[in-house]
Amino acid sequence: MKILLFIPFLFMCSMVIGQTYNSDSIIGKPKKIGNLEIAQNDFPRKLYWYDIEKALTDLGNGWRLPTKDELNIMFLNKEKISGFANSRYWSSTDGGDNSAWGQGFESGNQKLANKFNNNYFVRAVRAF
Repeated sequence: MKILLFIPFLFMCSMVIGQTYNSDSIIGKPKKIGNLEIAQNDFPRKLYWYDIEKALTDLGNGWRLPTKDELNIMFLNKEKISGFANSRYWSSTDGGDNSAWGQGFESGNQKLANKFNNNYFVRAVRAF
């Protein structure tokens, strides 16, 4: 009986760990603000820091995590860009001691977050 319960658990874990993303559904029709191209959609689920690099690599073509300053520009233009959740988003700006900067898109406040204990939304960007 324990094995029967364990098999579905392993299957569900492998789906999350081996998650790949359809780049067309995330990139969509990017918006341009200044010299920044912003993907139309977020990744379909919140990501832990250690999942971000693989997720962005799957997109290819120079897509990356926005810096803290770029993320704030996105917040200030969120109505023009559209599709943001009223939740926190990761930036690529390191905060030292296993932390990185994130920004709440409900309030605009930026704060440091532990990279290993928090999962936030991700919106990819690239320079053009």
